[in-house]
Amino acid sequence: MKWTESLRFRLLAGAAVWVALALMLAGWIIADLFQTHVRQRFDAELANHLEQLAAVLEIDADGKPALRQPLSDPRFRRPLSGLYWQVGESAAAPLRSRSLWDSVLELPADRVGDDGGEGGGLHRHDAAGPANQSLIVLERFVLLPERTEPIRIALAADRAELAGVTRAFNATLALSLAVLAAALIAAALIQVQIGLRPLSRLRGELTEVRGGRKKRFDGTMPTEIRPLVEDLNALLAHAEEVVGRGRLQAGNLAHALKTNLAVLANEAGALDERNARAVGPAMVRQVELMRRHLDHHMARARAAAARGVPGVGTPVADCVAALARVMRKLHAAAGVDIAVDAPAGLLFAGEREDLDEMLGNLLDNACKWARGRVGVTCRAEAGGMLSVTLDDDGPGLPGDSRDAALEPGVRLDESMPGTGLGLAVVRDVARLYGGDIRLDASPLGGLRAVLRLPAAAG
Repeated sequence: MKWTESLRFRLLAGAAVWVALALMLAGWIIADLFQTHVRQRFDAELANHLEQLAAVLEIDADGKPALRQPLSDPRFRRPLSGLYWQVGESAAAPLRSRSLWDSVLELPADRVGDDGGEGGGLHRHDAAGPANQSLIVLERFVLLPERTEPIRIALAADRAELAGVTRAFNATLALSLAVLAAALIAAALIQVQIGLRPLSRLRGELTEVRGGRKKRFDGTMPTEIRPLVEDLNALLAHAEEVVGRGRLQAGNLAHALKTNLAVLANEAGALDERNARAVGPAMVRQVELMRRHLDHHMARARAAAARGVPGVGTPVADCVAALARVMRKLHAAAGVDIAVDAPAGLLFAGEREDLDEMLGNLLDNACKWARGRVGVTCRAEAGGMLSVTLDDDGPGLPGDSRDAALEPGVRLDESMPGTGLGLAVVRDVARLYGGDIRLDASPLGGLRAVLRLPAAAG
């Protein structure tokens, strides 16, 4: 068996794919949210430093900008620390932090009152810094009381600090998500093992049933598997019942043939040239009787095996139409008219051979006794049953003889050909399917036979 055909592999592969996709999506969303948060905090810190710079800025006695006190963050005093401030334009030897050392922030040209950045006169730029650092710059213009012209102040920070924080968080996040993915896949593996355990137990019970150590499957299964177990037990019960019926039918057939074979053997032993004409027809009748017995018991065995098997259905209209065509040819000399009323879509829950056997016997019997008319009507009934009604305009049967006509070997008129097994076969096969047959008086003046059988779902 290929590993791709394993149900366990499919469940685990599906779980692993969905876990990976879900965690990748979650990781991307979390990383993006964290980066946005860090950038906002970074910009807020730069804005706070810029406000502090504006608060300590003043004009000294020489009319030049100066700081009343140094800014609080020590990184402004450490060379190339990555955090810088500058007061004044880049080309005019501006006042700047010690961290810039001998460098100057190259700020883009800007105008007083521009509001292209964060609003409120606060502008945001990208610029190159000392030691090839990539800087984020916040700058604004402030107007001091001692001056009529505003002074440009700027604060810059190395972008690498922001990227380093984000990179460290992403590495930790990736490791955490990888550990979580491994834990989830391990949990899925355990879940699949536990979930498929009833199937493994069912397979073990199947081995025991095949080995003859058990007759039925254990019914204490999960809800999802219980219908399967019940169907398997029903199939086993049906198979056991079919075997029992087969043995019974074989015994009945052997008993039915034993007497006829003994008679046939006696007739054959007494056969000589002087009595050949007298004994020959009797032997033929015995052979015909045995053939009818064989047909009878074969029909019973076939019906017993087919009863209750799901998916078996025979169109009634097709069967009746085919039999009517055959009977019209067989009884063409008698001029019998056969009228059929069978709606399409009506299905018999059984084998076609059994329906042919039952309807063929009834229709042949009706045509033998009819004077000229035979009617066949098929209808669906309540309770999942269907009925086939056959009427003829023959002499009919008195009420006290109708039940006797259904017994095996009973012939109410010896002048007509037959063995007396036809109606008995119909009754036995119908009852094996859960149906029955009833004889009554026909509106046409003869006999009415009503055959009730189980209907199959269309």
